Amino acid sequence: MQDANCIFCRIVRGEIPSRKVHEDGEVLAFHDINPLAPVHFLIIPKAHIASMMDLGEQHQDMFGRIMVLAGKLAREQGAGDGFRLIVNTGRVGRQEVDHVHLHIIGGGESLGSMLPRRRS
Repeated sequence: MQDANCIFCRIVRGEIPSRKVHEDGEVLAFHDINPLAPVHFLIIPKAHIASMMDLGEQHQDMFGRIMVLAGKLAREQGAGDGFRLIVNTGRVGRQEVDHVHLHIIGGGESLGSMLPRRRS
């Protein structure tokens, strides 16, 4: 199932070009068009799932494969000394595209702290 207007579904269908890192029957990984670090790619399910909040038990195997692929592909892309995996979810999580996706960011220097800590 896909969404005709979703940019990631359009990438899956080949309507929008991408620099692919990995593709199989259920998953696509491709380079981010505005990378934040030397290694920055996305991993998405080919099926349209709007966010992490929409994942169900039927997605366990596929999402488990995505998590295993994250480390394997990060190493292959040059993030052998570590990486950050980010999954923005919903408005509060600042999700910009309503298709669940994982950002894998790394390579080179330390990425710094994730979020500023609030002083109590």
